[in-house]
Amino acid sequence: MEEEKYGFVHDSEVEEVILRFERMRKNKETCYFDVIEFEAIIDYYLEGNNPAHAFEATSLACELHPNSVPILIRKARVMLEKGRATEALAITKRLENIEPGNYDIYLCKGTALAMLGDITGARRVFDLALLSDSEEQETILYSITSVLQNLNYHEEMIPYLLRLADLEPDFPAHIYDLAYAYDKKGDHRTSVKFYTRYLDEEPFSDSAWYNLGIIYNKTGDYGKSIEAYDYALAINPENTFALFNKANILSNLEKYSEAMDVYREFVEEEPDSLEGLTYLAECYDKTGDEAMARKYYTEAIDITPDFPDPWYGLGLLALTRNRAAESITPLKKAIEIDALNPDYWFSLGKAYIMTGNIKEALRCFRETLQLDGYYDEAWIEIGILVMMTGSYRGAIRILKKVRRISGDLPGVYFLLASSFLHTGNLTDAARALVKASRLDNELLEEYAVLLPEEKLTNAMKRLFRKTN
Repeated sequence: MEEEKYGFVHDSEVEEVILRFERMRKNKETCYFDVIEFEAIIDYYLEGNNPAHAFEATSLACELHPNSVPILIRKARVMLEKGRATEALAITKRLENIEPGNYDIYLCKGTALAMLGDITGARRVFDLALLSDSEEQETILYSITSVLQNLNYHEEMIPYLLRLADLEPDFPAHIYDLAYAYDKKGDHRTSVKFYTRYLDEEPFSDSAWYNLGIIYNKTGDYGKSIEAYDYALAINPENTFALFNKANILSNLEKYSEAMDVYREFVEEEPDSLEGLTYLAECYDKTGDEAMARKYYTEAIDITPDFPDPWYGLGLLALTRNRAAESITPLKKAIEIDALNPDYWFSLGKAYIMTGNIKEALRCFRETLQLDGYYDEAWIEIGILVMMTGSYRGAIRILKKVRRISGDLPGVYFLLASSFLHTGNLTDAARALVKASRLDNELLEEYAVLLPEEKLTNAMKRLFRKTN
């Protein structure tokens, strides 16, 4: 029993000590508490997630019992709760000399080291804690895994958690924690194995089915992912995260009608979800229902005007229907909210091209490429603009400067090849095209529109044949 570790027989005795301490605090009285009573008081506040009161109790305890190891251990724990790992570490180093072999001291020291980023040192000290007491292995392992999990040291937690699972085979929560840890480590195959094992024992855990759905989505097993989400929803129909993720998978698979059904169900549960409304609008757009797409984009904007995605969606709604002038205002609004999104700049550039504003289009494409040098559609559009204006020699000067600043980007070399070809410099054109194909030969077909076929040499044409 919990109260027995303090030497108390009944819960009422612990409650009486807490009430006496609270009364002393409230009335600003002076009372005496022995070490055992202070242990109960401090632990009560720590377990109740009240580090401020725990600190106050610890400070008084240290005044009355300055050399008590149990009190000093609790002081270290309080320091850890308050994020003062360096102070906790100093306390544990002092305690190691007073009472070597006390696993509580090692646990505090290991926690402090882990909080300070010394995970190697922390593991070494945690191992000392396990060696110091063969009777309390489960308790020590549970403390270690809890600390490492809270600090996001998931991979380092796994060996301790495997030992704990072996010692407590009838406690399926350890299997769940292992599945989660392996997922965080990036070992999805092993994570699936442990989630499956856990679900064999706890088949009605909607969180386990939900997490399994996430992992299958990561590995590209979309059918299994949807099936896992369906199980999670059958167990807990209010699991809106499962609904949302299922809808996203269906949308990504271009099953827009099915996705719309799930998104609609999601927004019924979460009517203020900006993402849900925006993605539902996108599905309507993909299926050609402009009116409904506009309706849901507008609903999202009405809820939060400073969310850029629905503004962008409205812009694309007009742009893809050849209403470029109409698209400019919402696209500019999206950029005003989030100027670091290259897609927004690129789409605005396309709109300016369609309205004949070449200068603004070039500016937008330059912004796109400053944010993402590998945005190949932007390089191609710039190349088309160069071809339209015939400014090949100026383009070469600019592209050489870009190459010096940005390094080896495939788009730069493809445009250089195009510009050199148009100026009749076949040697430099060939070099640039070979370099571009070495950087990313899969893009040759995309950039072919920029390369005048009548100017290609046989060697250049062979590069294209190799990609087919």
